[in-house]
Amino acid sequence: MSTSRESILSAIRKNKPDLLPLPDKFTFESNYPDVLEQYQQTLQMIGGTVEVVPDLPTVSQRIGELFPNFKEVAVTIPDLRYLADVNLENITDPHELEDINLAIIPGRYGVAENGAIWVTEQEMKQRALPFITQHLVLVIRAETIVPNMHEAYKRIQVDETGFGTFIAGPSKTADIEQSLVVGAHGARSLVVFIIK
Repeated sequence: MSTSRESILSAIRKNKPDLLPLPDKFTFESNYPDVLEQYQQTLQMIGGTVEVVPDLPTVSQRIGELFPNFKEVAVTIPDLRYLADVNLENITDPHELEDINLAIIPGRYGVAENGAIWVTEQEMKQRALPFITQHLVLVIRAETIVPNMHEAYKRIQVDETGFGTFIAGPSKTADIEQSLVVGAHGARSLVVFIIK
């Protein structure tokens, strides 16, 4: 006498499709007329703020205007370290980052299709930094923006650093009672400066 489970598994085995070889080339191409413009639109659509600026001094000026009198600021961009009042070199335990209000970090690559930025622990200095801060500023160069994730993965060398992640923000979730909560799992705001 066969059980329901055995009957179901037998039917699945009989109707299983033939195995097919994986494609040799499995990438998508995105042909945006303007990759920079697409990146900006995508990031704004997901709640981030983006500004195209000519240089780091302009980034510094804008940070001062957007985040005046902020305390507990961590910066990992050497030319902007004077904006910091937290020395990350002295932090050995990530729990010491719990009061960070603003983190300013460089990114390696931007992705136009989803507004994400690839950041490694070399840029973060502390893995927890971009996730524990209240507000996050990422700085990338316009020429590092690629159309899609396939293009981004072609540029990433996973074995180059111990940790890396794509960040698209600000952090948000609507899992609980279908109510949007911003800052649930990371920064409450994300500002991206694109140096062109």
